[in-house]
Amino acid sequence: MKILKIAAKDLPLFNGICEIDFLPQQRVNSENAENMSELFSTPSNTFYKNNVISFTGINASGKTSVLKLITFVFGMLNNTPINSITCSEVLDGIADNNTVSFETFFFSETQNNKSINLLNTVIAKEDNKLKIVSETLKSKDVSKIRTKKALYDFSDIETNFTRDVNSEFLLDDVSIMVAFNKRNKESINYTDMLRYTNINELDISEDCPVELISFFDPSIEYLKINKEKNKSNIHLKFKSKNEMILNQFSELNRYLSSGTIKGINTFLYAIRIFNNGGYLIIDELENHFNREIISTLIRFYMDKKVNKKGATLIFSTHYSELLDEFERNDNIYIVKNRQGITIENLSKILKRNDIKKSEAYQSGLLGGTLPMYDAYMDLKNAIISDSI
Repeated sequence: MKILKIAAKDLPLFNGICEIDFLPQQRVNSENAENMSELFSTPSNTFYKNNVISFTGINASGKTSVLKLITFVFGMLNNTPINSITCSEVLDGIADNNTVSFETFFFSETQNNKSINLLNTVIAKEDNKLKIVSETLKSKDVSKIRTKKALYDFSDIETNFTRDVNSEFLLDDVSIMVAFNKRNKESINYTDMLRYTNINELDISEDCPVELISFFDPSIEYLKINKEKNKSNIHLKFKSKNEMILNQFSELNRYLSSGTIKGINTFLYAIRIFNNGGYLIIDELENHFNREIISTLIRFYMDKKVNKKGATLIFSTHYSELLDEFERNDNIYIVKNRQGITIENLSKILKRNDIKKSEAYQSGLLGGTLPMYDAYMDLKNAIISDSI
């Protein structure tokens, strides 16, 4: 299962409709198609998906909330009760008698069929619990699709599943996707690293590949995990030094840099996603990393020899120079918060791909990408006057 587009309406923290398209919005030619994954082909067209999607904005613009929204939808489609999804707080603030609606478009492939599907979900809050109050699912065969506009047009497609009919068999916070997934034996393979944004502790259950540890710290000879009945011992050896045996992963903070720890976590998760296909979600990708390490990860996702199964990296960043890693504009979203969070695809703001993206961002050309001048002057004057 691959996500094509998410459109959320009436979210408490957002202004208007939050729309995230995972497919390229600009024309795809033979050269930049090499950085994408083919989704499916018809006699008249080939459809691709972006392998990297970036959300960029200043502090407090809402980037983390956007990633939580994506994670919430992924969990809902994977049959997780919406009250149990770790990122369900993105719906906090729904007032009584109000609802939030989601349109989720996704691609499904079984042995006998390739289809585009639309899940329409309406959620409310009752007695401080989230509840799905209505839901429908529509599907159409890819052979009926000629253009991208037609990809998202379900106006003449009959409904496959309706929650009104099947609700007696479901908990009120579980999506009707449970029936679709059971029939098609599908799910979304995803890992969100949101919990590691401010917590930096190694999370491995097996030996760290030598090539990976050497990439982040060439002074280390090996990092091995020796599993026993009730615990694991960590064996760490620096070159020309004696081996150290540690009992807890937290002890590694004394010997490994924060960048090495986060790097091992991030790249191990990425390797697993490469092997199986799916999604890796990271908040503040630049945290603890230098630019070259971040660029390496992005390039891996755009390299078909590395990313053989079309995995997708979804990340947020304050680091506008990262935008220059992308040849295109349509896998970059600009996030702003002006009386509510809004996101806009860069291809709609910056029509040309040849303009240096970091310079456009830093200059304020994109609007709302620089800290507000009045707030800057208030802070400066307060510091000068010793009032804070």
